[in-house]
Amino acid sequence: MPAVSFEHIVKRYGAVTVLDDLNLAIEDGDFLVLLGPSGCGKTTLLNLLAGLLEVSDGRIMIGERDVTELDPKDRGLAMVFQSYALYPTKTVRGNLKFGLAASKLPSEEIERRIAWVARMLQIEPLLDRKPAQLSGGQRQRVAIGRAIIKKVDVFLFDEPLSNLDAKLRTEMRLEIKKLHDELKSTVVYVTHDQIEAMTMATKIAVMDGGVIQQFGTPDEVYEHPANLFVAGFIGAPAMNMRNATLSVENGKVEALFKSGARLDVADYPFKSPPKNGANVVVGMRPEHFSIDDSAAAGQGRFSLPVQSAERTGSDATLYLTFEGEMLALRVAPDLAAGLKVGSTVPVQFQTDKVNLFDAQSGQRI
Repeated sequence: MPAVSFEHIVKRYGAVTVLDDLNLAIEDGDFLVLLGPSGCGKTTLLNLLAGLLEVSDGRIMIGERDVTELDPKDRGLAMVFQSYALYPTKTVRGNLKFGLAASKLPSEEIERRIAWVARMLQIEPLLDRKPAQLSGGQRQRVAIGRAIIKKVDVFLFDEPLSNLDAKLRTEMRLEIKKLHDELKSTVVYVTHDQIEAMTMATKIAVMDGGVIQQFGTPDEVYEHPANLFVAGFIGAPAMNMRNATLSVENGKVEALFKSGARLDVADYPFKSPPKNGANVVVGMRPEHFSIDDSAAAGQGRFSLPVQSAERTGSDATLYLTFEGEMLALRVAPDLAAGLKVGSTVPVQFQTDKVNLFDAQSGQRI
């Protein structure tokens, strides 16, 4: 399967520019997730690749082919839509077969492919049913089957799981990831759901305002967010962020909070030498805290009052008050159950997990 690249892509609607000089390279066999909030331009970019929208400027390459001006049918793509888009009057078999209508394949090959797809997606007992007789998850399997039966170069998914309930979403995430592993295909997948992105992608492009804010593996995007937007968008609960000032003196580098608390950041991998008095935003993931009964005032250690706790069975989030705002910690459910609102708990933060951002630009420093 060929690689896909967007080169200096511009998309305008009249005077409104939705995408401006966007560049993105997708490697052969990647499972790329375009992730971002509604209106960020991710679906527009997918539709440009599919040929459903015209590019205002720039070019789109699939392998060595410039497909910018090609019709959708000539691009070697297959797309799964959010709304399933099944033909209600056709059976499952008919819907699968329709995707091959223009292929001029022998009938034996078409039947072989239908059997292959039905077996892979576990929809063999459903082949003679119509869409109205299927559940949401079964319809989505058929929609995916209609795409993969074409055996094309690149598969496109436009928020395919958003209409399913939580349990089915989990099941279908696993199914789609399994399909990718088996087919070794190139996938471009659009979603606003960070869980889908983190569990399925080999690469994530986080978008906001028509701009790719960060491109990398799920671990890179999560552990080393490029800016405040990515830091706040990726992660549930979201990363805790607090304003601070850098203190650089006698080889010590500390982040000083307005409450007087301080954090040792001397080992932080600064991109350039830290400046004394620089205004920064300190990012701290909820899972990088622990409740430490031996903690005393000092580096990465705080005593904070409990504001509330949320228990979700196997997990719990504890909310403490720090710098006048809520600080989220991920803790064991039995620990959260034993803490009373208003009580003070000793907290330890792993200073080697800290993220620092420039307070003015919002970029990682």
